[in-house]
Amino acid sequence: MKLYYSPGACSLSPHIIACEAELPIELIKVDLTSKLTETDEDFKQLNPNGYVPLLILDDGNSLTEGPAIVQYLADQAPGKKLIPPEGTFERYQLQQWLNFISTEIHKSFSPLFNPVAPEAAKELATNLLMKRLETVAEHLSSQPYLLGEHYSVADAYLFVTLSWGQYVNIDISRWPALARYADKISERPAVQKAMKAEGLVE
Repeated sequence: MKLYYSPGACSLSPHIIACEAELPIELIKVDLTSKLTETDEDFKQLNPNGYVPLLILDDGNSLTEGPAIVQYLADQAPGKKLIPPEGTFERYQLQQWLNFISTEIHKSFSPLFNPVAPEAAKELATNLLMKRLETVAEHLSSQPYLLGEHYSVADAYLFVTLSWGQYVNIDISRWPALARYADKISERPAVQKAMKAEGLVE
């Protein structure tokens, strides 16, 4: 399998899950400005949307969108218990969290990274983001992971989005539960492995 990524972007989430699941994966770096891969491929020919992640399977099939990719990867290694079994209520709870992170947290960060976004748009995004992070912090104040006692693909995704706060003046330490959560996940060997591979930590 090939995973197209950009360091520290949302593609870090499937990268972490591939490491957690101990799946063989080839990493291909993408310059999101030029839309060229490190091997000078036109990335938009591979994913017309022009953003990462993109997973290409050995049989040529491909997946875009991080929430779909992390579920696929986790299902390839059921023994790792990174995702609840299909058909269980817990699986739907996981999908609920993946959707919440994607639409309410991930997308709220987007204007903050956009150099041409008006300040008013950034202020609106920041205010919404604060409310959504407050919701997550409250949820995590009484349990270690989003699904309770068990780490899942949703935690990898949330961890990645929380890591973006340092770049846009969103200090998650104002929510002790979130800070503890992020620190705990950052210490996981698979997380360290993925971050080192992307040059995010030494």
